[in-house]
Amino acid sequence: MSDTQLFSIALAALPTMLIVLVGILINNSRLGDMNSRLGDMNSRLGDMNSRLNDMGTRIDDLRAHMDSRFADVDRRFDNVDRRFDEMRDLWRSELHRVEEVLDARLKHIEERD
Repeated sequence: MSDTQLFSIALAALPTMLIVLVGILINNSRLGDMNSRLGDMNSRLGDMNSRLNDMGTRIDDLRAHMDSRFADVDRRFDNVDRRFDEMRDLWRSELHRVEEVLDARLKHIEERD
């Protein structure tokens, strides 16, 4: 093979190799862009996860606060129930005493007649 033939073969293959090389470099830069975008997405998802965890913590704190408040309300209602029971017992004893007095007076009136 002569030098001219080798030179023409190399000259014919050179543009193809240059196009392939440029394609590889462009594709590599696009893959790098995609990799950086995926990294950004991953960091955003991490931020969202931490925000959701913070929200869960706040909800747990709120639930604990509400439980303590409802426990206070329950205690107050128990005190009111106890007071009503005491008043009922007091009224029963007073009414029983009034009943005994009325029975004694009625018996006294019946004995006079």
